Amino acid sequence: MGDQKKPIEKVCFICSKSGVEDAYAALVMANGAVMDGIETKLFFTFFGLDVIIKDKMDKLLLSPNAYASMESMGDRETVSKMIGQKMDSLDMPPVGEFLELITAGGGEIFACKLAMDMFDLEKEDLHEEVSDILTIGEFYELAEGENTQIIFI
Repeated sequence: MGDQKKPIEKVCFICSKSGVEDAYAALVMANGAVMDGIETKLFFTFFGLDVIIKDKMDKLLLSPNAYASMESMGDRETVSKMIGQKMDSLDMPPVGEFLELITAGGGEIFACKLAMDMFDLEKEDLHEEVSDILTIGEFYELAEGENTQIIFI
């Protein structure tokens, strides 16, 4: 009897960073999972909350580490803008549209209660596609089940 491959049934992303490259890594992978029919959940915590905060989601910059490898091209804001223009040319949706695509496909988006409390944020500060504010324990309960993957970004 050989090992039988079991497909991923659920994927849960924990996004703790707000760099453009981190945000889009989570959004692209989550959208891909939704499109493949995989149950998908995203949990934004700490600075990753910037990805789902209405006033910040469209102003994401490259992380300092990513920028360091490209700083010869200009300041961080300029290089981030160049990356954004390149993404536009590739028809990469903006953050809000990605969130809508993910939820339209059945994915769920959550904010971390501890981080929300730390930064004095309310549900009204978040994009309307955010389903709920959860503790990490509540998020782990949603991650239960065989053939579940948790990906930390």
